Amino acid sequence: MITHLTLDAKGQDIAVPFEYSRMFNAGYVGRNQEEVRKHVRELAAKGVPAPSSTPALYAVGCHCLYAGDEIDVYGDETSGEAEYVLFVKNEKTVYIGLGSDHTDRFLEKTDIPRSKQICPNVVGRQIWSIDDVAGHWDDIMLRSYVVKEGKEVLYQEGALGAIFSPGQLMKFVAEKTGTNLDDTILFSGTLSLKTGDFLYGEGFRAELIDSRLNRKLELTYTVRALHSLNPGGD
Repeated sequence: MITHLTLDAKGQDIAVPFEYSRMFNAGYVGRNQEEVRKHVRELAAKGVPAPSSTPALYAVGCHCLYAGDEIDVYGDETSGEAEYVLFVKNEKTVYIGLGSDHTDRFLEKTDIPRSKQICPNVVGRQIWSIDDVAGHWDDIMLRSYVVKEGKEVLYQEGALGAIFSPGQLMKFVAEKTGTNLDDTILFSGTLSLKTGDFLYGEGFRAELIDSRLNRKLELTYTVRALHSLNPGGD
């Protein structure tokens, strides 16, 4: 499959038709795994099943990638989460993007892998070269907002130094899958929530801020909830 991206090459936009054959979503990727395990216990108390080990990795169908500005979801209990995204052409060519692993939280309580398939992996089309940010990666800020009842609520905020670096993420995925990562898209996993719990709303906005080079990646989309037309049966 192909997704059409735009590379910000130091102020010059370059079209990048990125061909990919696999996509994975990582989870529980905090560099402090003691804190991660604490978070897993907190989620378990809310009904989200604990993974057998952390970090975790979920294969997602390539058709789930979406680069538009509106998504359809089933029901009212879905939410996004901001993540950096790696577009891995090969070990020498890797691009950085911004995405949201939008997830069905109701389904997540019983089946995490399925909850990843029923909602799209939303991604922005603008990307950076990994070479441009490698020297100051940990200082890049990730931030997200949920639009609820017409107002933006700060949902996530923190530096990328809190979660796996691209090198750590790629090493983990390569070891977990036993293959190289050519033509692969990787969603990084995310930061903790400022709200303390999932927040469901009618829109989501995220940004990846590189203060060193005075630029940012942005992602905005609205959420349209679909409901059964035949409640209580067929």
